[in-house]
Formats: sequence, structure tokens, C-alpha cells
Amino acid sequence: MIELADFLELDLPALATGTLAALACGLLGNFLLLQRRSLLGDAVSHVVLPGIVLAFLVTGSTSTWPMMLGAGAAAVASVFLIDLVQRAARIEAGAAMGVVLTSLFALGVVLLEQSGARAVHLDVEHALMGSLEGIVWLGARDFSALVDPDRLATLPEPLLRLAVVTTMVALLLLVLRKELTIASFDPGYATSLGIPARAIGLVLLVASAVAAVAAFAAVGAILTIAMFVCPAATARMLTDRLGRQIALSALAALLAGTLGYALAAWAPLLFGSERGLGAAGMIAVVAGCLQGLSILLAPRYGALARARARSRGRRSGEGATARGGVP
Repeated sequence: MIELADFLELDLPALATGTLAALACGLLGNFLLLQRRSLLGDAVSHVVLPGIVLAFLVTGSTSTWPMMLGAGAAAVASVFLIDLVQRAARIEAGAAMGVVLTSLFALGVVLLEQSGARAVHLDVEHALMGSLEGIVWLGARDFSALVDPDRLATLPEPLLRLAVVTTMVALLLLVLRKELTIASFDPGYATSLGIPARAIGLVLLVASAVAAVAAFAAVGAILTIAMFVCPAATARMLTDRLGRQIALSALAALLAGTLGYALAAWAPLLFGSERGLGAAGMIAVVAGCLQGLSILLAPRYGALARARARSRGRRSGEGATARGGVP
């Protein structure tokens, strides 16, 4: 039996943080998918290293805000570098991201090895899988804490940060949805309408970098990358309408966050184990499973639907041939 106090203090903050990270990245992933830049989250999760090292060298501190500012500065710089490389070299977005990713990550490794930052302990496991289980809300003993301003003010910093970022992402998509849609599908047409397609694209990339850094600090690289790709790709398999795709991607992100955390925290108890699974990793697994199901079962573009369509086409051709018609 799960105690209410334990749920509010230990599970609810981690569950909400993971779900908000999934939602913020998943919403932006729709437009990155249209622009073929879905792996921006992968790039950002690597390029934050030089920013973190430089932040430590400048401040001499490993506290949260210097690290976040350094990572954020590196992420935003990488966005502009990716755009510059893509336009200057006239290569596709994936290649530009690969160039910037490897170059900045290598720079971060060199800085780490050749500076005093090498002595700082960097937890690789937390960088990959995050530390959702360490996000707790002490003092929340009952549901009254959810409406008590004084207790709400003590919510964990990663949760508050992701709540702000997710709200900003939602407002950005609401305000610029028309411009983002046209610029993502046809930048040339957007420019002819007076829409600054390049500026809109950079706004999207900067917002994605901010969301990636905020999510990376709380849930690690694996979940961040998965959430930029899986919810949007899952929704894309189910519909051709962008508005419906955004709604379905949000639903997929929320489902991955809640179901993934529930499986990680409580499913092992059903098998007699007192140790849970990695929450961020399990959320990413659920997101991948949803993507797999959409690939298999989507009513129009799924593998089974396409196989049935091919089968009907062959039968129609065979019937026409048997009647002496043209197959």
C-alpha cells in the first residue's frame, strides 16, 4: 500500500517533472519533425559540455544556476552555429547538426581534460538517465499542500523550472502557430507572405534549446532525445492534420510520462522487488513502445494497414486478369 504522504513527497514531484519534460520537448518536436531537425535534442545534449566546463572555470562553482547558464549559453550558440553551417555549406540540417555536435563536444572534452575542471566529479549515469528519483517535495503530507501557497513555494527547483518552460513553449506555439506552420512546410512561400521564415526558424530552435537544457538537467539526455522524437513521430503516423498531430503528440507525451513513471516505481512491487527501475529510462521506453505501436497499427500509414492495402490490390488485379481485363 502506497502512503499518501510518501506519494506526495517522493512520487508526485518526480512524476510531474518527467511529464512536464516530456510535454515541453514533445510539443516542439512536431515542428522540428516537419523541418527534419528532430535530432536537435541529441545535439544539444552533447554541446552543453563545453558550456558547463566554461561555467565552472569562470565561477569555480558546480551549483545549479552557473551550470544551467553555461549549458544554456552553449545550447543557444550551437543553434546559431547549426544554422550558419547549414546555410554557408548548403548542406542538410542533419549534417550541420552532426558537424556542430562533434566539434563542440570535442571542444568540451579538451577543456575538461586540460583544465582544473577535470578534478570535478561528473556523474555519467545522471547525465544520461537524469535523477528524477532525487526530486522530492519535503513537507507535503496531504492534499492541502497542493493549494497552500507557502508549501507550493517549496516545490523542487527542477519542477518549477520545467513548469515555467512548458508554459512558455505552449504560449509560443499558441501565438506563432500560423507562422511556424507555414515556415515549416514552405519557407519560400512564408517569405513571400511577409513572414520572416528564418527568424521564425531560429525562434523555434532557441526555444528547443532552452527546453532541452531544462529537461536535460532534470531527466538526462536519453529522455530528452526520446521526447523530441517519439511523441511527434507517433502522432504523425496517426494523422495528416497538424492541429490534431500536436494534440496527439501532447497526449503521447503525457501518457509516456505517467505510465513510464508508474511502471518504473510500482511495477517491480508486483513481482516482489523493493527496488524500482530508472524512471527516465522507463518513460523513454514507453515513448518508444507507443511509436512502435503506431508504426504497426496506424489506420492509414501503419504496417498492417499498408499490408492489407497491398493484399487488396493484388486480389483486385488477379480478379481483373481472371475476367480478361487489364490488371
